[in-house]
Amino acid sequence: MTGIVYKSTGSWYHVKSKDGEFHKCRMKGKFRIEGIRSTNPIAVGDKVVFDLEKKGDEETGVIKKILDRDNFIVRKSVNLSKQIHIIASNIDQVFLLITIDNPPTFPAFIDRFLVSTRAYRIETILVFNKIDSYELEQRAAVLYLKDIYEKIGYTCVEVSSTENKNVDTIKELMTGKTSMFVGHSGVGKSTLVNAIEPTLNLKTKQISEQHKQGQHTTTFAEMFDLSFDARIIDTPGIKGFGIVDIDKYELGDYFPEFFALKQDCKFNNCIHTKEPHCAVKDALEKDEISWSRYKSYLQILNGEEESEHYRTDIWDGEEDFE
Repeated sequence: MTGIVYKSTGSWYHVKSKDGEFHKCRMKGKFRIEGIRSTNPIAVGDKVVFDLEKKGDEETGVIKKILDRDNFIVRKSVNLSKQIHIIASNIDQVFLLITIDNPPTFPAFIDRFLVSTRAYRIETILVFNKIDSYELEQRAAVLYLKDIYEKIGYTCVEVSSTENKNVDTIKELMTGKTSMFVGHSGVGKSTLVNAIEPTLNLKTKQISEQHKQGQHTTTFAEMFDLSFDARIIDTPGIKGFGIVDIDKYELGDYFPEFFALKQDCKFNNCIHTKEPHCAVKDALEKDEISWSRYKSYLQILNGEEESEHYRTDIWDGEEDFE
């Protein structure tokens, strides 16, 4: 039988078969995906082959094989820096929820996340949430960030779950697709999910309560079927996002505004730092590309750990928007 993994608890997997039935499954033996050192061999969204076994009155499944993934998204393992954790696979698009404060989402975190989704060929939509609660200064920050990211091709949507602003826009973008919602704990993912699909209220509340208990280190996701021909993968709140295995000569390719200028650099292996006649640095001096984006690029290029620059409990003021 074949099916899709909807939920993982670490040792058991809830798999939906082609006939729409859910089966509780486990792994048999060890799975290793070539070229990937992962803490979790099977992720939500994986297409798997499994057999059913009956012991007494209980019927469970045994996963025999993971089918090829169209894509997947990862983050560094919390405790094992050389390994990764696969958050989910076979995703059509990701909605990154952003709040200006309570909690703050820093541009550096946004850029780091966008590099990863671009590297793994996953479309990303930026959702500026809780806009009903913002004063003038916070509204200006939203407009400033929207201007940066819309100019380089990202779709940005301002949303208020409590006032139902642009919730239908999100639903339209989700229709016919498998979408993943991510963001820091507290950005309002569960509230937005409830506004999109009120019948999921109990499940999302349970997930939220787990977050409050500090279980974010498990980073287990769960997928839900929605009533309007869509699937959503809800994830625990992400505190930080580690970039995994991107060559320094390729990093600029995942910044679309840098990639567009690459051919105009004097050297074809230019990494846009100290090289002469660099088109990216020229554009930077003319304010044609964002300084905050370039700062994020340098931090990633230099291998600086996210814990040093991606704190979620403070707001440094205007310098983060320069």
